[in-house]
Amino acid sequence: MSSVIERWHKVVEAQDPSGLADLLADDVVFHSPVVHTPQVGKAITTLYLSAAFKTLNEPGHFTYLRELVDGNNAVLEFQTVIDGITINGIDMIQWNDDDKIVDFKVMVRPLKAVNAIHAAMGRMLDALKPAKA
Repeated sequence: MSSVIERWHKVVEAQDPSGLADLLADDVVFHSPVVHTPQVGKAITTLYLSAAFKTLNEPGHFTYLRELVDGNNAVLEFQTVIDGITINGIDMIQWNDDDKIVDFKVMVRPLKAVNAIHAAMGRMLDALKPAKA
C-alpha cells in the first residue's frame, strides 16, 4: 500500500483535519459530487474534507470496502449511511512525487445519495464557516 494512502486512512480514522496539512499539496484540486466546478487550493479542500469527515461518518457508518492503487493513483470505494440512505461512492486520489495529494475526486451513487450528501454537506459547510463580524 502507498504511504500516502496509509496516511489518508489514519486521517480518516482519526477524523482529524489537522492531518491534512502534511498530506495535501498547496495547489490540490478537489472535485465534489455536488459542486459543479473544481475547488483549487489546500484551504478549500481542507474545508470540504473536514465537512465530509463529520457528515459521512455520522453515526459511524463510514467504511472503505476496497481499494486499487497504481503508481501515484488510488481508487477507494466507500459506503456509509446518511438519513437512512445507503451511499456508495469512490474517492479517486492522485499524488505527486513528494507524496502530496494533488487531485481528489469524489463520485457518489445513487441519485438519492447525491441529494442526501448535498443537503448534509451544505449544513456542515455552513456550520464550519467562520462567523462574520
